[in-house]
Amino acid sequence: MEKITSFTINHLKLLPGVYVSRKDKAGDHVVTTFDIRMTRPNFEPVMNTAEVHTLEHLGATYLRNREDYSGQVLYFGPMGCRTGFYLLLAGDYESKDIVPLMVDMFTFIRDFEGDVPGAAARDCGNYLDMNLPMTKYLAGRFLEGTLLQIDDARLNYPED
Repeated sequence: MEKITSFTINHLKLLPGVYVSRKDKAGDHVVTTFDIRMTRPNFEPVMNTAEVHTLEHLGATYLRNREDYSGQVLYFGPMGCRTGFYLLLAGDYESKDIVPLMVDMFTFIRDFEGDVPGAAARDCGNYLDMNLPMTKYLAGRFLEGTLLQIDDARLNYPED
């Protein structure tokens, strides 16, 4: 059985960043899958489930409420390895195209105050597994340490 594309990326060289993971065709339309890598795989601790869950709720809510992107957002959710998220957008995009969107989203998450959207028993299957303060810290860390100073090494997968 062949490895899927995401398992062919050298995770020992992968830095936090925003990467195009793949582009697929859905009928006549292109779907771009982004790898929003928040921690360095196999070098840094992974994110805890409470923070990943909170980030998912806030990120998905933010993206689906952005008038300029809401129609393109197909999915935003965590990677199983807990080092980042996948964002699927309808359209043919490059990594640099969504950096302003990611800066806005992670600024929103870092600065968020109040009740996390959907963090109630009626709305979520595991609503108690949330940690807003640590999520805000991780969002700020990714924003300051990666997004606001992003370069080609953090926009394109490493060679090898």
